[in-house]
Amino acid sequence: MPETVLLADDDVELCELLKEYLQQEGFDVLLAHDGEKALSEAATPLVDAMVLDIMMPKMNGIEVLKHLRKEHDLPVIMLTARGDDLDRILGLELGADDYLPKPCNPRELVARLRAVLRRTAGQVVAGVIQVEDLAVDQGTRQAWLDRQELDLTSTEFSVLHALVQKPGHVISKRDLYLAALGREPVRYDRSIDMHVSNLRRKLGLKSDGETRIETVRGLGYQYRVKAETPA
Repeated sequence: MPETVLLADDDVELCELLKEYLQQEGFDVLLAHDGEKALSEAATPLVDAMVLDIMMPKMNGIEVLKHLRKEHDLPVIMLTARGDDLDRILGLELGADDYLPKPCNPRELVARLRAVLRRTAGQVVAGVIQVEDLAVDQGTRQAWLDRQELDLTSTEFSVLHALVQKPGHVISKRDLYLAALGREPVRYDRSIDMHVSNLRRKLGLKSDGETRIETVRGLGYQYRVKAETPA
């Protein structure tokens, strides 16, 4: 079945142009021109991903995302004004999966959509990864800390899963982009840094007061584990 994308933007002409392009690429497309309708449509099981503009009437994109993330992990790509770092960072902090500056290239939008949809397509891999008090299940895309389920977005889960596959080893930023966002990093893009920051906040510190996800400057990140004591 074709995947359904919700375009949420009050620019009617732009939505129609993007809708036509996405339909040519094999997507079904729904439109919402204000925030309230966007939130209502996004909560339905028919929608596979949403492209969400920041500036909309009735409820802006940030408020839509904030309400959506209370109940749903629907993949969301934010559209932000070019050069507006504050909106981009806030969107990522609230759980957006990726972002594009406006005006966006339709071909680039399709590539980003396919990347997040591939990543959330429900690949089932048997087994649970257990790292100390953390358990991560790729099959159900759930994670538990000290037996308490973590409330993670789909992208946050993908970042965590990539890190715990090799605990104690540095995972490069490029590999995290490919695993979590399905794309190569681009210049000045700090999306992965924001997703890692969100993960740190949700995971909290280890019992010894140390961070669980360590930054290895110039290389990437690693999920910290206790060093084994020599026999």
